[in-house]
Amino acid sequence: MKKKKPIKPSEQELAILQVLWQQKSATVKEVNAVLNQQRPTGYTTTLKLLQIMHEKQLVTRTSEGAKGRSHIYSAAVQESQINNHLLDNFIQRVFQGSTSKLVLRALGRDDASAEELEEIRQYLDQLKK
Repeated sequence: MKKKKPIKPSEQELAILQVLWQQKSATVKEVNAVLNQQRPTGYTTTLKLLQIMHEKQLVTRTSEGAKGRSHIYSAAVQESQINNHLLDNFIQRVFQGSTSKLVLRALGRDDASAEELEEIRQYLDQLKK
């Protein structure tokens, strides 16, 4: 049986996926416009990244327009799938696989608002039930 490759989007690929998750689908030009709001990114760079992401099966593409010259890209992976993978990787690398160490560190931050702490309490109460 062929083992499935782990999903490891680069930082730039993750930025593109976030655009596609938000917009559902977009052309290279549309993705590039959003990326340029964050930091200058060339059109050809965005195009090449999307082509690579298509090869990696991170995005799907369909043709549209006259003679199918423009492509519409959509995310081929779910946001939760990527988030879970990245979080698992982070917990392994930084907290030696301990979820409780991560949670305790996050709760110990000085910038946690009362609303955030209450939301966490409610979530923990739901988990108990």
